[in-house]
Amino acid sequence: MFARRIRDLAMKHNEMFRDSIPLIASENLMSPLAMEMLISDFGSRYAEGLPYHRYYQGNEYVDEVEVLVMDLAKKFFRAESVDPRPISGTVANIATLYGTTSPGDKITVPPLSGGGHISAARFGAVGLRGLHSTAYPFNREDMNIDVDGTIRLIKQEKPKVCLFGRSVFLFPAPLKELSEAFDEVGCTVWYDAAHVLGLIGGGKFQDPLREGATVITASTHKTFPGPQHGIILSNDTSDLWKHIQRGVFPGVLSNHHLNAMAALGITLAEELEYGAEYAQNTIANATTMAQTLAEEGISVLGEKNGFTRSHTIVADVREQGGGKYAAEVLERAGIILNKNMLPWDSSKNSQNPSGIRIGTQEITRLGFDRSDTKEVARLIADVLVRHRSPEDVKEEVKELKRNHRTIRYCFGTHEAYSYVKILEEIGE
Repeated sequence: MFARRIRDLAMKHNEMFRDSIPLIASENLMSPLAMEMLISDFGSRYAEGLPYHRYYQGNEYVDEVEVLVMDLAKKFFRAESVDPRPISGTVANIATLYGTTSPGDKITVPPLSGGGHISAARFGAVGLRGLHSTAYPFNREDMNIDVDGTIRLIKQEKPKVCLFGRSVFLFPAPLKELSEAFDEVGCTVWYDAAHVLGLIGGGKFQDPLREGATVITASTHKTFPGPQHGIILSNDTSDLWKHIQRGVFPGVLSNHHLNAMAALGITLAEELEYGAEYAQNTIANATTMAQTLAEEGISVLGEKNGFTRSHTIVADVREQGGGKYAAEVLERAGIILNKNMLPWDSSKNSQNPSGIRIGTQEITRLGFDRSDTKEVARLIADVLVRHRSPEDVKEEVKELKRNHRTIRYCFGTHEAYSYVKILEEIGE
């Protein structure tokens, strides 16, 4: 009975997303070929350690796959060193903290109010490692780190590590502008690319490893459309890289989810073929949607610099009832996005913040183009600005989505939700 109930809930979830417009900036769809890896026998096996130096037998094919994954990642990201074992972006972050710092060290981080990730907060992985963290000053108009203030901060604090990367990542981090300060204090520059990994690999955002970053960490399921997994990249081959690898294993994980690693490899092969075009269209859709939302009467942040240069849009919806209300009423209309804190919000606003966050990576994966994203923006404004019934708007959302259910930028074209039919057949 309970198994049937769980399966029924999973099917309802699939139906909901089949008929909805997905705009969560931290999600994406895998290709069916990558999805197949998740249900392979890899998911039942263990492989502690590095290829050809395992603690278990039965890893002959696992080793070959892992070496292929590393080679593909080195090519796509132009990196000398790759570790594909972290099972999430946050696990990659914890491993990097383990490998680059000791308790009591200083680290500078993006502010949470400026879109920083919780793993860089004192109540997250940074605090868990026992580090003393200081947040960079933030320029609200530019929606980016304040360069002059950050230079002064780095020279004053002399941190062991300078961390960059955010959950609201509209514009490239100013690594080049800060390079002199990095050199003066001799810090390790760490770039968390979780949100923009696919844009970086596709050559459409910035190139951290050539702009001063020592190490890149990331999750692999946002603008990079792979499994929920993690990765670490670097051009370092010294003892620092060895320390980071020890941070991965035995530091923060044992087995590294071999099925997800294989799915990561499939996605890397697909991204080498389609990644540049996919990244370009993702950004084009984001800039188009941001401009249309602004024209429709919604206050989109980052206007000074063109609203966004990534997949992400953030908007101040206080006049439309606030972030909590906006996210919930849009969900009723079949438009799935999330409430989000804006630079002036405090931690007290986390459950009812001023803003919403939108991402275009998943709808781009489903074939939405600029004209489609304009229509999505108008539907959002219908609900938030013109106060149309969300139930009425939902019918238009379903009609628009009906023509966008095929996963693109992968090997072959596939119905995004076709695996549901397979599950229905084997579930009977």
